[in-house]
Amino acid sequence: MGHVRRSARQVNRVDRDLVIRSGNLPPTPVDAWLKSLTRSANKGVLWFAVAAVLAAQKGKTRRAAVRGVGAIAVASASANLVGKNLFPRRRPAAELLPIYRRLAKRPTSSSFPSGHSASAAAFTTALALEHKGLGRAVAPLAAAVAYSRVHTGVHWPTDVLAGAAIGVGAAYATLHWWPLGPDQPARTAQVAELAALEEGDGLLVLVNPNAGIAGEDATDVVKHRWPRATVVHPRPGADLIEQLADELSAGPGDIRAVGVAGGDGSVAAVAAVAAEFRLPLVVVPAGTLNHFARDIGVDGIDAAAAAVESGDGVVVDLAGVDIDDTQHRWFVNTASLGGYPEMVRLRERLERRGWPKWPAAAVALHRSLRRAQPIRMSLNGRSHLVWWLFVGNGTYSPKGFVPTHRPVLDSGMLDVRYLRADVPYSRLRFVLATLTRTLHTSHVYRQRDVAALDVRLLDDVERRVATDGEVGPLGRRFVFRSRPNALAIYRPSAAG
Repeated sequence: MGHVRRSARQVNRVDRDLVIRSGNLPPTPVDAWLKSLTRSANKGVLWFAVAAVLAAQKGKTRRAAVRGVGAIAVASASANLVGKNLFPRRRPAAELLPIYRRLAKRPTSSSFPSGHSASAAAFTTALALEHKGLGRAVAPLAAAVAYSRVHTGVHWPTDVLAGAAIGVGAAYATLHWWPLGPDQPARTAQVAELAALEEGDGLLVLVNPNAGIAGEDATDVVKHRWPRATVVHPRPGADLIEQLADELSAGPGDIRAVGVAGGDGSVAAVAAVAAEFRLPLVVVPAGTLNHFARDIGVDGIDAAAAAVESGDGVVVDLAGVDIDDTQHRWFVNTASLGGYPEMVRLRERLERRGWPKWPAAAVALHRSLRRAQPIRMSLNGRSHLVWWLFVGNGTYSPKGFVPTHRPVLDSGMLDVRYLRADVPYSRLRFVLATLTRTLHTSHVYRQRDVAALDVRLLDDVERRVATDGEVGPLGRRFVFRSRPNALAIYRPSAAG
């Protein structure tokens, strides 16, 4: 115990000496900049602003921004709610620094650890995990924020070091729940030799101008890349599949491929038409997350254009669901029953009221989980009580609550996952298993790979199915099937 006290006193002496050395630095214009910088990082505002800018981009940049925000949440809770309560410590005395360096409003919470440093390190490390270039670009700003806490006299140097360590740990903790996806696209065994379309000649492209976080209209980019292509937009109130089918049926007959610039919902609709008319598909990622484009290895219009000009492509599976034997929906990624469709409906209502997409999604997720009711259903003839049902087009990895990628695109199987509601304390066990990332071994979780799944609701109720993030109609019976080798898509040969 005495050794611990001597070490603490020694650290305090080193801290005090370093703060005095900092206070003796001559005045420069940097002093005012550091004061402004440290205030801008209050409550993570600076990092949220950076994340918003990065999230406007596609692919790794957007995923890095999302991971960065998640890391800040973990780091802030660890530093401010846990660390400061466990380790109370006085802030440096104001007189150790000249007046022009001091903040007008000094924080009153415990000095140890530094929450600002924790958030800065968490965000930067999380960016680097997804995109090393972004991490290197932001690191100097993060270091400046961390030092500004000492420069303005509100933290001891060891507070900053401890906060930075917490931030790095928080960033790596996000890998526990959201593992990094592979750098390579999903594999497929069947290569397709498709028509090479010079300047988009023979290509019909549907552009969804409302796709993405800020409704980025890709029309001009598509027209510039493929000046000879036919570009159409969704008609208000019209069904996308019916609209495209009409365009192809009434067209001059020289259409040799169909394309889509939009999110996964738009991709699924156009993919259904492409499969029906036996035309290859061109995908231009223009949505929020672009899961399908990422899996096939198309990270932007340049990659899509290269494949179109060379005629490189592959053949992949689709999946479909028949609803009450009267309606059919295709999906390229996933479908679900239970809380997710209700969450999507609530998110859309909030968006119509003017909410941004991501805050609306967070509020909708919280409310839907709180109000969730178990569903009694028959799965291929066997009765189950479940909280939610997930069906993937192909086998996803990893197993558990958050599947992130598909190793292959032509497995001919559906990835079926569901959360049991007939197990005592199932929701609590689900939360604990998710937090510890042991859901794949929990009794409340089930996963299987099947070619088809017949779902019948047993309590005389109707539910909505969600496919690729779009809410479908109400139904009582849902028959899911894999459609092997249903679609040819343009993909650069280097992506295979």
